[in-house]
Amino acid sequence: MFDSGDPEANRKRMVDRLVDRGRIERERTIEALRTVPRHAFVPDSRRSAAYADRPLPIGEGQTISAPHMVGIMCDLLALEPGEAVLEIGTGCGYHAAVTAEIVGAENVYSVEYVETLARAADERLGELGYDVSLRVGDGHEGWPSHAPYDAIYLTCAAASVPDALLAQLRIGGRLLAPIGERRQELVSVRKRDDGLERERHGGVRFVPMQGSAE
Repeated sequence: MFDSGDPEANRKRMVDRLVDRGRIERERTIEALRTVPRHAFVPDSRRSAAYADRPLPIGEGQTISAPHMVGIMCDLLALEPGEAVLEIGTGCGYHAAVTAEIVGAENVYSVEYVETLARAADERLGELGYDVSLRVGDGHEGWPSHAPYDAIYLTCAAASVPDALLAQLRIGGRLLAPIGERRQELVSVRKRDDGLERERHGGVRFVPMQGSAE
């Protein structure tokens, strides 16, 4: 049971459960999830469920990811302070805030397809002190003017990894994305001098990526 009057206690309990269940392991990820106020990123009507470990609707047919999935993605990317990170799919801004806690907000670049979500997320992130760079656009194209990136991740499912994103990834950089249409898998890609190294991390379920794959 969550006490809507004590979000800090609820957040601590949520993260403690994720750690106890082995969902998240890296200390930087744990501290980031303990710090970011997830309740500030969900609609008022959903705040009583803000610290339940499940996705919640945020409008425009989109969702805020379950906390465990945000943590798993941060762990798999093994983010470090100072790394340049590109996020595809800002949504409400929660995942960007968690990433910002690890790498520094000035190193986070985020692209959102839906303008209303982008504007709301930009305002919310700013109010909370996260100076994330955010723009409206098609995530398939990435954000080339700030490339190369040390890490790129998608919060939406693509049919395949967009070539433009791979091109914007630094050699040695990592990309993490839900891949698939009816059936999705979380796939990580490391870019090496001699090609791409891919690894699969199990089935997932994300909203589909919007925009053009052309």
